[in-house]
Amino acid sequence: DEARWVVEQMRQGSERGYARKDFAILYRSNAQSRTFEETLIAHGIPYRVYGGLRFFERAEVKDALAYLRLISNRDDDPSFERVVSNPPRGIGDRTLDVVRGEARDAGISLWQAAQQVLAEQRLPTRAANALRGFLTLIDGLAEQVQGLPLHEQADLVIRESGLRAHLQKDTSDKGQGRLENLDELVTATRTFQQEYQPDPDEALDPLTAFLAHAALEAGEGQAAEWEDSVQLMTLHAAKGLEFPIVFITGLEEGLLPHSRSMDSEDELAEERRLFYVGLTRARDAIYLSHAFRRTSWGDSSVAAPSRFLTD
Repeated sequence: DEARWVVEQMRQGSERGYARKDFAILYRSNAQSRTFEETLIAHGIPYRVYGGLRFFERAEVKDALAYLRLISNRDDDPSFERVVSNPPRGIGDRTLDVVRGEARDAGISLWQAAQQVLAEQRLPTRAANALRGFLTLIDGLAEQVQGLPLHEQADLVIRESGLRAHLQKDTSDKGQGRLENLDELVTATRTFQQEYQPDPDEALDPLTAFLAHAALEAGEGQAAEWEDSVQLMTLHAAKGLEFPIVFITGLEEGLLPHSRSMDSEDELAEERRLFYVGLTRARDAIYLSHAFRRTSWGDSSVAAPSRFLTD
Protein backbone atom coordinates (compact mmCIF):
# COMPACT_ATOMS: atom_id res chain seq x y z
CA ASP A 1 0.00 0.00 0.00
CA GLU A 2 2.81 2.40 0.89
CA ALA A 3 4.63 1.72 -2.38
CA ARG A 4 1.44 2.10 -4.42
CA TRP A 5 0.68 5.40 -2.64
CA VAL A 6 4.17 6.73 -3.42
CA VAL A 7 3.81 5.76 -7.09
CA GLU A 8 0.42 7.52 -7.23
CA GLN A 9 1.97 10.74 -5.82
CA MET A 10 4.67 10.48 -8.49
CA ARG A 11 2.03 10.10 -11.21
CA GLN A 12 0.35 13.27 -9.96
CA GLY A 13 3.75 15.01 -9.85
CA SER A 14 4.43 13.96 -13.44
CA GLU A 15 1.14 15.58 -14.48
CA ARG A 16 2.44 18.81 -12.92
CA GLY A 17 5.51 18.63 -15.16
CA TYR A 18 8.10 16.82 -13.03
CA ALA A 19 10.41 14.29 -14.71
CA ARG A 20 11.07 10.83 -13.21
CA LYS A 21 14.58 11.85 -12.18
CA ASP A 22 13.05 14.58 -10.00
CA PHE A 23 11.69 11.94 -7.56
CA ALA A 24 13.77 10.24 -4.85
CA ILE A 25 12.51 7.48 -2.54
CA LEU A 26 14.54 7.30 0.67
CA TYR A 27 14.51 4.59 3.34
CA ARG A 28 16.58 3.64 6.39
CA SER A 29 17.50 0.06 5.40
CA ASN A 30 18.41 -1.42 2.03
CA ALA A 31 15.88 -4.23 2.45
CA GLN A 32 13.03 -1.69 2.24
CA SER A 33 13.72 -1.13 -1.46
CA ARG A 34 12.07 -4.40 -2.54
CA THR A 35 8.41 -3.37 -2.40
CA PHE A 36 9.16 -0.11 -4.23
CA GLU A 37 11.16 -1.97 -6.90
CA GLU A 38 8.34 -4.46 -7.49
CA THR A 39 5.71 -1.72 -7.66
CA LEU A 40 7.78 0.45 -10.03
CA ILE A 41 8.41 -2.57 -12.28
CA ALA A 42 4.69 -3.40 -12.24
CA HIS A 43 3.89 0.16 -13.37
CA GLY A 44 6.64 0.16 -16.02
CA ILE A 45 8.52 3.03 -14.34
CA PRO A 46 12.34 2.97 -14.81
CA TYR A 47 14.35 3.33 -11.58
CA ARG A 48 17.88 3.18 -10.23
CA VAL A 49 19.08 2.08 -6.81
CA TYR A 50 21.65 4.79 -6.14
CA GLY A 51 24.93 3.51 -4.73
CA GLY A 52 23.66 -0.05 -4.40
CA LEU A 53 22.25 -3.16 -6.04
CA ARG A 54 18.66 -4.01 -6.79
CA PHE A 55 17.10 -6.37 -4.24
CA PHE A 56 17.32 -9.61 -6.25
CA GLU A 57 20.91 -8.79 -7.30
CA ARG A 58 22.25 -8.65 -3.71
CA ALA A 59 24.70 -11.45 -2.93
CA GLU A 60 22.95 -12.84 0.14
CA VAL A 61 19.58 -12.89 -1.66
CA LYS A 62 21.15 -14.69 -4.63
CA ASP A 63 22.73 -17.19 -2.20
CA ALA A 64 19.39 -18.02 -0.58
CA LEU A 65 17.66 -18.28 -3.97
CA ALA A 66 20.42 -20.64 -5.18
CA TYR A 67 19.71 -23.00 -2.27
CA LEU A 68 15.99 -22.90 -3.10
CA ARG A 69 16.73 -23.54 -6.79
CA LEU A 70 19.00 -26.49 -6.01
CA ILE A 71 16.33 -27.98 -3.76
CA SER A 72 13.82 -27.53 -6.57
CA ASN A 73 16.19 -28.85 -9.27
CA ARG A 74 19.38 -30.77 -8.32
CA ASP A 75 20.77 -30.38 -11.84
CA ASP A 76 20.94 -26.57 -11.64
CA ASP A 77 24.73 -26.17 -12.09
CA PRO A 78 24.99 -22.39 -11.44
CA SER A 79 23.17 -22.84 -8.12
CA PHE A 80 25.37 -25.82 -7.19
CA GLU A 81 28.50 -23.72 -7.88
CA ARG A 82 27.16 -20.80 -5.86
CA VAL A 83 26.31 -22.63 -2.64
CA VAL A 84 28.56 -25.71 -2.51
CA SER A 85 31.09 -23.72 -0.45
CA ASN A 86 28.83 -20.97 0.82
CA PRO A 87 29.01 -20.81 3.75
CA PRO A 88 32.43 -22.54 3.87
CA ARG A 89 32.13 -26.24 4.70
CA GLY A 90 35.55 -27.66 3.86
CA ILE A 91 34.96 -28.26 0.16
CA GLY A 92 38.05 -26.92 -1.59
CA ASP A 93 38.99 -26.08 -5.17
CA ARG A 94 40.68 -29.46 -5.74
CA THR A 95 37.49 -31.31 -4.82
CA LEU A 96 35.43 -29.08 -7.09
CA ASP A 97 37.91 -29.52 -9.95
CA VAL A 98 37.43 -33.30 -9.72
CA VAL A 99 33.64 -32.87 -9.73
CA ARG A 100 33.73 -30.41 -12.65
CA GLY A 101 36.03 -32.73 -14.61
CA GLU A 102 33.66 -35.65 -14.09
CA ALA A 103 30.66 -33.53 -15.13
CA ARG A 104 32.44 -32.37 -18.27
CA ASP A 105 33.76 -35.80 -19.27
CA ALA A 106 30.52 -37.64 -18.62
CA GLY A 107 28.21 -34.88 -19.88
CA ILE A 108 26.24 -34.84 -16.62
CA SER A 109 25.29 -32.21 -14.04
CA LEU A 110 27.60 -31.24 -11.16
CA TRP A 111 25.19 -32.89 -8.71
CA GLN A 112 25.32 -36.19 -10.60
CA ALA A 113 29.10 -35.86 -10.96
CA ALA A 114 29.48 -35.35 -7.21
CA GLN A 115 27.50 -38.52 -6.56
CA GLN A 116 29.61 -40.39 -9.12
CA VAL A 117 32.92 -39.19 -7.64
CA LEU A 118 31.80 -40.25 -4.16
CA ALA A 119 30.57 -43.66 -5.38
CA GLU A 120 33.96 -44.30 -7.01
CA GLN A 121 35.84 -43.13 -3.90
CA ARG A 122 38.03 -40.74 -5.88
CA LEU A 123 38.50 -38.22 -3.08
CA PRO A 124 40.53 -38.24 0.16
CA THR A 125 38.41 -39.11 3.21
CA ARG A 126 38.06 -35.57 4.59
CA ALA A 127 37.13 -34.10 1.19
CA ALA A 128 34.70 -36.94 0.53
CA ASN A 129 32.99 -36.41 3.91
CA ALA A 130 32.64 -32.68 3.28
CA LEU A 131 31.12 -33.20 -0.18
CA ARG A 132 28.83 -35.99 1.08
CA GLY A 133 27.71 -33.68 3.89
CA PHE A 134 26.66 -31.04 1.37
CA LEU A 135 24.64 -33.51 -0.75
CA THR A 136 22.99 -34.83 2.40
CA LEU A 137 22.18 -31.28 3.52
CA ILE A 138 20.41 -30.45 0.24
CA ASP A 139 18.47 -33.73 0.20
CA GLY A 140 17.52 -33.17 3.84
CA LEU A 141 16.32 -29.62 3.19
CA ALA A 142 14.22 -30.79 0.23
CA GLU A 143 12.55 -33.31 2.53
CA GLN A 144 12.01 -30.81 5.36
CA VAL A 145 10.28 -28.20 3.19
CA GLN A 146 7.72 -30.64 1.78
CA GLY A 147 4.22 -29.36 2.49
CA LEU A 148 5.35 -26.15 4.23
CA PRO A 149 4.01 -22.73 3.21
CA LEU A 150 6.43 -20.90 0.93
CA HIS A 151 7.68 -18.40 3.53
CA GLU A 152 8.37 -21.22 6.00
CA GLN A 153 10.33 -23.05 3.29
CA ALA A 154 12.47 -19.96 2.69
CA ASP A 155 13.01 -19.33 6.40
CA LEU A 156 13.97 -22.96 7.05
CA VAL A 157 16.43 -23.05 4.14
CA ILE A 158 18.09 -19.76 5.17
CA ARG A 159 18.46 -21.04 8.72
CA GLU A 160 19.39 -24.71 8.17
CA SER A 161 21.81 -24.03 5.31
CA GLY A 162 23.95 -22.01 7.70
CA LEU A 163 23.52 -18.75 5.75
CA ARG A 164 21.90 -16.90 8.64
CA ALA A 165 24.46 -18.06 11.23
CA HIS A 166 27.31 -17.18 8.85
CA LEU A 167 26.02 -13.62 8.35
CA GLN A 168 25.34 -13.17 12.07
CA LYS A 169 29.10 -13.29 12.68
CA ASP A 170 29.35 -9.87 11.04
CA THR A 171 27.96 -7.43 13.63
CA SER A 172 28.64 -4.32 11.51
CA ASP A 173 25.80 -2.28 9.98
CA LYS A 174 26.63 -3.88 6.62
CA GLY A 175 26.35 -7.38 8.12
CA GLN A 176 23.04 -6.52 9.78
CA GLY A 177 21.82 -5.10 6.47
CA ARG A 178 22.51 -8.44 4.79
CA LEU A 179 20.45 -10.22 7.44
CA GLU A 180 17.63 -7.73 6.88
CA ASN A 181 17.72 -8.57 3.17
CA LEU A 182 17.28 -12.27 4.00
CA ASP A 183 14.36 -11.39 6.29
CA GLU A 184 12.87 -9.35 3.47
CA LEU A 185 13.22 -12.34 1.11
CA VAL A 186 11.11 -14.38 3.55
CA THR A 187 8.55 -11.56 3.51
CA ALA A 188 8.65 -11.55 -0.30
CA THR A 189 7.82 -15.26 -0.42
CA ARG A 190 4.89 -14.78 1.97
CA THR A 191 3.49 -11.88 -0.09
CA PHE A 192 3.97 -13.85 -3.30
CA GLN A 193 2.09 -16.90 -1.99
CA GLN A 194 -0.80 -14.70 -0.77
CA GLU A 195 -1.15 -13.12 -4.21
CA TYR A 196 -0.22 -16.14 -6.37
CA GLN A 197 -2.99 -17.38 -8.63
CA PRO A 198 -1.69 -20.42 -10.53
CA ASP A 199 -2.49 -20.81 -14.20
CA PRO A 200 -4.55 -24.03 -14.45
CA ASP A 201 -2.66 -24.96 -17.64
CA GLU A 202 0.80 -24.60 -16.05
CA ALA A 203 0.05 -25.53 -12.43
CA LEU A 204 3.51 -24.63 -11.10
CA ASP A 205 4.07 -25.31 -7.41
CA PRO A 206 4.51 -22.06 -5.39
CA LEU A 207 8.30 -22.47 -4.98
CA THR A 208 8.93 -22.96 -8.72
CA ALA A 209 6.59 -20.05 -9.50
CA PHE A 210 8.38 -17.78 -7.00
CA LEU A 211 11.81 -18.68 -8.40
CA ALA A 212 10.54 -17.80 -11.89
CA HIS A 213 9.19 -14.51 -10.52
CA ALA A 214 12.55 -13.71 -8.84
CA ALA A 215 14.44 -14.47 -12.06
CA LEU A 216 12.10 -12.16 -13.96
CA GLU A 217 12.53 -9.33 -11.44
CA ALA A 218 16.31 -9.75 -11.43
CA GLY A 219 16.37 -9.77 -15.22
CA GLU A 220 14.58 -6.44 -15.64
CA GLY A 221 17.83 -4.48 -15.13
CA GLN A 222 18.24 -1.03 -13.67
CA ALA A 223 17.68 2.04 -15.78
CA ALA A 224 20.85 3.38 -17.38
CA GLU A 225 22.50 6.39 -15.71
CA TRP A 226 21.46 8.69 -18.57
CA GLU A 227 17.85 7.46 -18.51
CA ASP A 228 15.09 9.54 -16.91
CA SER A 229 14.41 7.35 -13.87
CA VAL A 230 13.20 7.45 -10.27
CA GLN A 231 16.03 7.33 -7.70
CA LEU A 232 15.90 4.85 -4.79
CA MET A 233 18.44 5.06 -1.96
CA THR A 234 19.11 4.75 1.74
CA LEU A 235 19.20 7.90 3.84
CA HIS A 236 22.95 7.36 4.27
CA ALA A 237 23.48 7.32 0.50
CA ALA A 238 21.43 10.52 0.09
CA LYS A 239 23.94 12.76 1.86
CA GLY A 240 25.06 15.60 -0.40
CA LEU A 241 22.30 15.04 -2.99
CA GLU A 242 19.19 17.10 -3.73
CA PHE A 243 15.94 16.35 -5.56
CA PRO A 244 12.82 18.40 -6.27
CA ILE A 245 10.53 15.83 -4.62
CA VAL A 246 11.57 13.43 -1.86
CA PHE A 247 9.69 10.59 -0.18
CA ILE A 248 10.96 9.39 3.21
CA THR A 249 9.28 6.03 3.73
CA GLY A 250 8.93 3.58 6.59
CA LEU A 251 8.73 6.23 9.31
CA GLU A 252 8.03 3.71 12.04
CA GLU A 253 9.56 2.82 15.37
CA GLY A 254 12.12 0.08 14.67
CA LEU A 255 12.76 1.26 11.10
CA LEU A 256 13.48 4.98 11.61
CA PRO A 257 14.71 5.18 14.31
CA HIS A 258 16.21 1.75 13.67
CA SER A 259 15.65 -0.95 16.30
CA ARG A 260 19.41 -1.18 16.87
CA SER A 261 19.51 2.44 18.07
CA MET A 262 16.75 2.21 20.68
CA ASP A 263 18.98 1.56 23.71
CA SER A 264 21.39 4.46 23.20
CA GLU A 265 20.72 8.20 23.38
CA ASP A 266 23.74 8.85 21.16
CA GLU A 267 22.51 6.43 18.50
CA LEU A 268 18.98 7.85 18.67
CA ALA A 269 20.47 11.31 18.14
CA GLU A 270 22.34 9.95 15.10
CA GLU A 271 19.08 8.51 13.73
CA ARG A 272 17.45 11.92 14.21
CA ARG A 273 20.31 13.59 12.31
CA LEU A 274 19.87 11.00 9.53
CA PHE A 275 16.18 11.87 9.31
CA TYR A 276 17.14 15.56 9.10
CA VAL A 277 19.52 14.74 6.24
CA GLY A 278 16.56 13.18 4.43
CA LEU A 279 14.29 16.18 5.04
CA THR A 280 16.87 18.60 3.68
CA ARG A 281 17.34 16.69 0.41
CA ALA A 282 14.02 18.08 -0.87
CA ARG A 283 13.86 21.31 -2.89
CA ASP A 284 10.12 21.57 -3.62
CA ALA A 285 8.21 18.96 -1.62
CA ILE A 286 8.74 16.28 1.00
CA TYR A 287 6.39 13.34 1.61
CA LEU A 288 6.60 11.29 4.83
CA SER A 289 4.94 7.88 4.99
CA HIS A 290 4.44 5.04 7.43
CA ALA A 291 2.42 1.85 7.33
CA PHE A 292 -0.25 0.87 9.85
CA ARG A 293 0.85 -2.76 9.52
CA ARG A 294 4.13 -4.06 8.17
CA THR A 295 5.27 -7.57 7.36
CA SER A 296 8.82 -8.42 8.30
CA TRP A 297 10.48 -11.84 8.47
CA GLY A 298 7.22 -13.26 7.13
CA ASP A 299 5.16 -11.98 10.09
CA SER A 300 2.67 -9.09 9.96
CA SER A 301 2.40 -6.75 12.94
CA VAL A 302 1.02 -3.31 13.84
CA ALA A 303 3.67 -0.64 13.29
CA ALA A 304 4.00 2.37 15.63
CA PRO A 305 4.54 5.72 13.86
CA SER A 306 8.06 7.11 14.32
CA ARG A 307 8.68 9.55 17.19
CA PHE A 308 10.33 11.79 14.59
CA LEU A 309 6.91 12.55 13.08
CA THR A 310 5.73 14.19 16.31
CA ASP A 311 9.14 15.87 16.76
